[in-house]
Amino acid sequence: MFWSCFSYSQQGMKPLEQLINTQEPGWPLVQEWMKNATNKIEILSNDTAQANLALYQTQVTTRSPMGAIIYTTGGILIDNGWLRILGSGNPRLPRTLPGWNKGKTFGNYGEKPAFLLVADDVLGGFYAINGGELGKDLGKLYYLAPDTMEWEAMDMSYTQFLIFCFSGDLAKFYKDYRWEGWKEEVSRLKGDQAFNFYPPLFTKEGKDFAKSSRKAISVEEQYGYTLQMQKQLQGKK
Repeated sequence: MFWSCFSYSQQGMKPLEQLINTQEPGWPLVQEWMKNATNKIEILSNDTAQANLALYQTQVTTRSPMGAIIYTTGGILIDNGWLRILGSGNPRLPRTLPGWNKGKTFGNYGEKPAFLLVADDVLGGFYAINGGELGKDLGKLYYLAPDTMEWEAMDMSYTQFLIFCFSGDLAKFYKDYRWEGWKEEVSRLKGDQAFNFYPPLFTKEGKDFAKSSRKAISVEEQYGYTLQMQKQLQGKK
């Protein structure tokens, strides 16, 4: 159902005024989920002009949770910035959702993406909505895990993913990859950075996380590194 938002590529791009839904806005619903959140949430402010452009480039309506987040926020930081949900950009998260995807999941705005990157974490893990390339479960979330370098099905929609971010057991989900003092270290990390680990987390040596070293690199570099390693590992199978 959610993926119907991306059917615009065959119809031409809708003007901004058709994407802004004032009758049934999705933001109050997102706010309700955040009100009941058990994880730390920080809503980043946005720039109106940039939000308008990002919404137009993404071609989702503000009736949807994604459209509401893009239009209303510069992004959302979860758990001291451990997890970043993309919106329309902010100095602390200087990536818009459509801008981050352009050249990665689609070539030009208005094209249907093979998948859509919607969030990432400080470990260099990436969350995406399946547009058909990742599996048969169209519209469901996948996680490109840094410890396997594979897209792992999460069996949840974008809405369910948001609720997971707000109130899910993140400590359990990331239980093997949190270190003493991580909150302070992560809070200093920029929103366009991720940690790169050595030995890499997907290697046998990297499984001993306590012995891994880490350094902050650009998330762009980390994403490119992940795809390169993914191809190499798939080539060995």
